[in-house]
Amino acid sequence: MFGKKLQPNQHLLHYRFSLQNFRLSLIYFLPINKLKASSPRAMWRRSFSTGSHVSSMHMLKEKKWDALVIGGGHNGLTAAAYLARSGLSVAVLERRHIIGGAAVTEELIPGFKFSRCSYLQSLLRPSIIRELELARHGLKLLKRNPSSFTPCLDGRYLLLGPDKELNHSEISKFSKRDADAYPRYESQLERFCKLMDPLLDSPPPETLQGISSLQDRFKNKVHNSAYWTRLLCQAASLGQKDMVDFMDLLLSPASKVLNNWFETDVLKATLATDAVIGSTASVCTPGSGYVLLHHVMGETDGDRGIWSYVYYCWICGMGSVSMAIGNAAKEAGAHIVTSAEVSQLIVEDSGKVNGVLLADGTLVHSSSVLSNATPYKTFMELVPDNVLPDDFSYAIKYSDYSSGTTKINLAVDKLPEFHCCKSIYPGSGPQHTGTIHIGSESMEEINSASQDAVNGLPSRRPVIEMTIPSVLDKTISPPGKHVINLFIQYTPYKPLDGGWDDPAYRESFAQRCFTLIDEYAPEFSSSIIGYDMLTPPDLEREIGLTGGNIFHGAMGLDSLFLMRPVKGWSNYRTPLPGLYLCGSGAHPGGGVMGAPGRNAAQLVLQDFKKKSK
Repeated sequence: MFGKKLQPNQHLLHYRFSLQNFRLSLIYFLPINKLKASSPRAMWRRSFSTGSHVSSMHMLKEKKWDALVIGGGHNGLTAAAYLARSGLSVAVLERRHIIGGAAVTEELIPGFKFSRCSYLQSLLRPSIIRELELARHGLKLLKRNPSSFTPCLDGRYLLLGPDKELNHSEISKFSKRDADAYPRYESQLERFCKLMDPLLDSPPPETLQGISSLQDRFKNKVHNSAYWTRLLCQAASLGQKDMVDFMDLLLSPASKVLNNWFETDVLKATLATDAVIGSTASVCTPGSGYVLLHHVMGETDGDRGIWSYVYYCWICGMGSVSMAIGNAAKEAGAHIVTSAEVSQLIVEDSGKVNGVLLADGTLVHSSSVLSNATPYKTFMELVPDNVLPDDFSYAIKYSDYSSGTTKINLAVDKLPEFHCCKSIYPGSGPQHTGTIHIGSESMEEINSASQDAVNGLPSRRPVIEMTIPSVLDKTISPPGKHVINLFIQYTPYKPLDGGWDDPAYRESFAQRCFTLIDEYAPEFSSSIIGYDMLTPPDLEREIGLTGGNIFHGAMGLDSLFLMRPVKGWSNYRTPLPGLYLCGSGAHPGGGVMGAPGRNAAQLVLQDFKKKSK
């Protein structure tokens, strides 16, 4: 039996050891906080400290801050960096022992460093990388080429990546027509992404809320008119055909969009995974085409749509993104405190927020508070009762926070050998460098998996995205061994046939995933040393993602732009003066993008300038 995912709230490790010619299964329980202080994990934990915890807490209490940031995820750190660079006194309060939120690296099994939640980088805005000088702060990107591999049970496979000649050759194995159409498809998506770029990098043109002067209302109308004029000019530059195609992409199911472009099942399925990742939607869900576009908006070193692995000195994985941003924030003067859980916002009788109460009873005062927590966590759990407008509270409470996502992080003793290309690429090869799509040979398979979840059951044949970052980054695993990430759909938060708090139920689903991979890569299961499993309730409890939703809320068209998090409040301000949202629950949404943090900081700085006049 393989290593079981550890019970909720129990930090346990499971190992499998190989002794000569036979395998010994051994359960070894070790509290993580008992690891030796000299271990890499202990070094990792210390690296986030801005001094001793006692001195950090004392510093928090002794002054009134210009801004407090709740949550040390990448968006919160981004906001803190911009605010501190503008001269504000800023403190970041992180509940966990480590910064990064979902963009975090953790060594759960000695020698194996896991990007525990998010696992690839592409969406981080180029403006943030440039303005915060993240390369100078140690951020390095490892491009993947090829970037995608889809094995088929009939012995065929499909490789895709930034190499246009490779793409044409690979797709031609299935359809010459599709091979010729693919460059046009990519070119159209790139034009659409250029149209979207200005929307991502600026706050939405929201109307003023609350009481405002005639001058402020006039300025707001002029600003919004200029915003819409620029957007219309950009849309007009596309031409009518592209604009109609753009609207079709936004409103249509991904299945319709891809069926209109291609005829090859495996190609359509490979591309369709971008339309459903992280959501409960099917490829047949109207509006899923936008999520497909959202996941190709990013870039790596100027190459559009290319996802990369990241590393920072001896810290590898997605935690290096947070480390680089955190270092930029600290260099600018921000104060980052871990193990500092916020239990409540302090709200004056006037409705203005002027600080927070920590779980240990510490009061921290501030002129403004930016919440990187989910909208539900912020307004339903941290804000005191009866201070928010009813219509706002209802809209937040009944927003869609559902999730169908489970993440499994594995330590293995060898690379998977895919039978479809074993004779062509023996050992390590191009099939291992990119995202490996398992159980995604047709859009019908993906739709069937989603329908199981609609019926309240984990998918019988889950849709799995496998990545093996240790192929390119040799520092995250012992020699000859590897780290594997499995991003899995669909897993309901509350399955009808069991519960994620049942170890046997969890083990059963994990085995289902491993057995499916065995169909494509025989003996994969036997290579597993141990694993860490995060189901939707785990993601909620450990990372703070309401419902386990990795985007802080659904990414449907009814939850984007002027509607995110709710209509009337899309520009990071909230009904409580002094309180702002800066996380993925705000515009432009989820992914390791940083845009919500950067945009929110811009709004806070504008408000500070108004106060100083």
